[in-house]
This record gives sequence, C-alpha cells and structure tokens, in this order.
Amino acid sequence: MALTDADVQKQIKHMMAFIEQEAKERVEEIDAKAEEEFNIEKGRLMQTQRVKIMEYYGKKEKQIEQHKKIQMSHLKNQARLKVLKARDDMVTDLLNEARQRIADMVKDPERYSKLLDGLVLQAFYQLLEPKVTIRCRQQDVEMVQAAVDKNILIYKEAVKRNIIVRIDQDHFLPSNICGGIEVYNENGKIKVSNTLESRLELVAQQMMPEIRETLFGANPNRKFLD
Repeated sequence: MALTDADVQKQIKHMMAFIEQEAKERVEEIDAKAEEEFNIEKGRLMQTQRVKIMEYYGKKEKQIEQHKKIQMSHLKNQARLKVLKARDDMVTDLLNEARQRIADMVKDPERYSKLLDGLVLQAFYQLLEPKVTIRCRQQDVEMVQAAVDKNILIYKEAVKRNIIVRIDQDHFLPSNICGGIEVYNENGKIKVSNTLESRLELVAQQMMPEIRETLFGANPNRKFLD
C-alpha cells in the first residue's frame, strides 16, 4: 500500500525527532563526561597546588625557625660575652685596688722595709748562688742595702754558705712601679723577679679560682678544684 505524502512527512518528523533525541542525549553524555573530567583535573591541580603551597610555607616556617634559633643563639652569646666582660672588669678593678693598696703600703717606711727583708731573703734562697746582683728603684737603694746587710747573716746561718751581694747602681728598676727587687745570678742568666707587681700577679694567678668563686659563686661546669 503506497504511503501518502502526509505519511511520509510524519515518518520524516518521527525520524528527525529520534535523531534529535539521540543527539541531545549524546551531547548530555559528552557534557557530563567533560564535567567529570574537568572536576577531576581541577581537583588534581588544586591538590598539586595545595601540596606546593604547603611545601613552600613549610620551608618558610623552617627558615623562620632556623633564623630565630640563630638569632637567639647570637643574643645569648652577646649576653654571655657581656657577662664575661663585666666579670673581667670586676677582677681588673679588684687587682687595681690591690695595687693601689700596695702603693699606699710602700709609703710607710717601716712596713716597706719589713717587706723588702722578706723579698731579699726569699730571693737568696731561690737562687742559692755565691754571687748575686740586685736591682731596685733608685729611691729604694738605702732600704734595700739595709735589707741585704740584715739578711746576709740569716742566709749564711741557714744554708751554711757564703754569699756576695751587689746592688746595681747603673741599672735601676722603673721609678713608677710600686717597689720590690729583681735578683740575678753572677752571669745574669737566672733572674728572680720579686717586684711587688710580679708578686701580686703571681698571687692573683694562683688565687684566681678562689677570687672568682668569691665574687661570682662556684662554677657548676668546673670538674676539678685543684
């Protein structure tokens, strides 16, 4: 049975509607897949960037923390150096005060002459030489000569040997030192320095641990006390 034009048009419209529906569904499918792939890629990129950002700020945080540690260590070292400087200044002031007291004591002839007696006799015992030369300040020559005359007899009695003593009149110790003597053997190669400055320095070196402990307390890091 032949189709009429109306039937043909109806079939064509039906086919076109079917094709349009198929195309529409295909487009929706493609859009859905594209949306899905877009969301997946967007999530991947966001995660990648998030990781990069976290790594970046993690490195920054570590750098800041390291900088803080370095700065804190620097500040601690500065504070420690200031404390050490203040302590050294205190010890220096103490030694300067001791020097001043020695200088004041030397102004007392009686006390200074007794001190010279001890320094002269000690030098004799340290050298144990038959001939010695003494150097002193020019202003102390008479006092030193008196100490020599007094202690030669004591020395001879103690060690049972003779000693010849010469006071050097050509080379004197500086007049601006506190006082005391230097004693040499005959050829000048052995010297006993018994100036008041050298004696103070020796005592200060020997007693420095005790001086520091008295001024600043015991050092918790010190393992040996002798």
